[in-house]
Amino acid sequence: MITRIVLIHAVQVAMQPVEAAMREHWPAALCSNLLDDALPRDLEAAGTLTPEIAGRIAALGRYAAGSGAQGVLFTCSAFGEAIDAAARILPIPVLKPNEAMFETALDAGGVVGMLATFEPSIDSMTREFDDEARRRGVSARLDTVYVPGALDALKSGDTATHDRLLAAAAPGLSHCSTILLAHFSTARAASAVAARCSQQVLTSPGSAVMKLRRLTA
Repeated sequence: MITRIVLIHAVQVAMQPVEAAMREHWPAALCSNLLDDALPRDLEAAGTLTPEIAGRIAALGRYAAGSGAQGVLFTCSAFGEAIDAAARILPIPVLKPNEAMFETALDAGGVVGMLATFEPSIDSMTREFDDEARRRGVSARLDTVYVPGALDALKSGDTATHDRLLAAAAPGLSHCSTILLAHFSTARAASAVAARCSQQVLTSPGSAVMKLRRLTA
């Protein structure tokens, strides 16, 4: 039986990276996409994750489950708490975008650095990282550098500027043992960032797809 997976997005620029990861790591799965690209704008306007926004995340998850999906992968990193709440009410595996990447980084140990291009996501991602570290009983620290202008460049189609800005920010995390690219949309800059630093560089799409495949096996 073919496994049906629903990918849920809040920005269009996250779609291509995860679709590429699905083709590479799970080509036999049948994928469909849900997009609510008003979510980031509404989160920025609200300044916090409101019950209304969390309700929309849950509604997207319920729609995915009702469509016959065997698993759901959210690709926007700013809605972690709402995704956790959705996962508790859905009868299928639901994966946050960065949990698999965080697990790999914590396995490696040391201070972890992260490059982020969507500032409202940083607080929730830091809480997710800290929660996973506590769950594992390890001491860990996540240092994040926000890269302004990179996401706007990517949305306008200027991929070269997006990648250049992320690469230029990488030396600011030279004290870290691992560098994370915070969002699915930043995965495309992995080679540019790796060229400016000696640490391992982790991205979220591939790690997430492989974990979801294990969870639905």
